[in-house]
Amino acid sequence: MRLLGYVLLLLLIIYGLWPYYSLYRLDGALLRPDDTELAILVDLPAIRANYKARIAAGINTLLPPTTPQAQGVAGWIRQSAEQLGERALEQTITLDWVRQTLGEAVIRVTGQTSSPSLFDAVDFAFFESPDRFLVRLGRLGENATHLRLTRIGAGWRLTDII
Repeated sequence: MRLLGYVLLLLLIIYGLWPYYSLYRLDGALLRPDDTELAILVDLPAIRANYKARIAAGINTLLPPTTPQAQGVAGWIRQSAEQLGERALEQTITLDWVRQTLGEAVIRVTGQTSSPSLFDAVDFAFFESPDRFLVRLGRLGENATHLRLTRIGAGWRLTDII
């Protein structure tokens, strides 16, 4: 029984360290010019979907709600913004954008300009839920950048940059 307890404790510790290892791999992938490993660690469709949801929420606060009977100009603007926004996100949010955004966030927090490490900028990193891990680059309330890693299959992937 004691052996089973030790095995469960070991598995819990490994699971707790797993996203930190993925963050370490992400840090290494950001420093290398090759996009192969970065593509494995970053879920671009999820990042685009999260940005699209935030843009749609912003549009909903600016434009009055439309009903099927009253489309009018507001409905046309909403539809056009959604279509253009989706195309713009596909062209803008790329692996190079991820590398540049995280690099700028690390430089802003640490002040290092030569090969800045992601770990130097981490102020907070812990589980949001069993399959979501939140990382904050910089201090809370000081224009910090948040990274959300999600366990997808057998690994942790970057699914949002806030």
